[in-house]
Amino acid sequence: MIDPTSARVPSSRPPQATSHTSTRYARGAAAASAHTPASAVVPPVRRPLAAAFRLLIALAALTGIVLDIAITPDLGRLFSYFTVQTNIAVAVFFAWSAYRAWTARPPISARISGGVLLYIAITGLVYHVILTNDSSGFSMTGTPEHDTVRTVSTHLLHTVTPIGAALDWLLLTAPRSFRWRYAAQWLAYPFLYLPFALVRGALLDPGTEGRYPYPFLDVDLHGYAGIALNTLIFGSAFYALALILIAIDQVRPHPRRPENRISPSGIGPLK
Repeated sequence: MIDPTSARVPSSRPPQATSHTSTRYARGAAAASAHTPASAVVPPVRRPLAAAFRLLIALAALTGIVLDIAITPDLGRLFSYFTVQTNIAVAVFFAWSAYRAWTARPPISARISGGVLLYIAITGLVYHVILTNDSSGFSMTGTPEHDTVRTVSTHLLHTVTPIGAALDWLLLTAPRSFRWRYAAQWLAYPFLYLPFALVRGALLDPGTEGRYPYPFLDVDLHGYAGIALNTLIFGSAFYALALILIAIDQVRPHPRRPENRISPSGIGPLK
């Protein structure tokens, strides 16, 4: 006869081993999800229009540089200009970016793309606001040269590439990728350009044409104290411009992508 006190009532709780197994599975799935790259979840998308537009920007910069090389006998002087250096950066960056868009690779780091954007923006703004403005005190207009090649080169390097870079940023790149700390980091190159220009000018004989690439860096005109003041003014303006670009990037809308025609109509546009 069975003792009723020894009988066990079946428990409603699942076996302990099963609980541990399911917990380990859940944790493993969560960990796998956390370490899964976005490219494994969202299929890469080729962007031929973005690639074509960026290639055109790179070609504009390269064409302007080649035209300048063809008509400038002193290549050392030519490559000392901030304009030429930044357009070389534009040509390399946008050719690389075009390749990545064409092959569905991730975009280039925003730290790099923002720096290139800032430098070519400085090139365009300084040229149009200061160097071609007779009232700025730093005008480089002088006697106008009726040289078609130089005119084309000037507009490519000072107008076309800055506008192209700005349009690419506003229309073809995702917003809110710039960080506030980038503003100070981006100024490293402009501030390194300063000693380069001053040392180069000091090594050249007085009276050498193009000894200093820009009037606001001409030690013969302003002295080193004047150059320090100009550096403070221009450096503050460049930093403010960097902050403005970052602020715009934080509030600008996301560029619209074409809709996925393969998906049902209820699915929204591609992200």
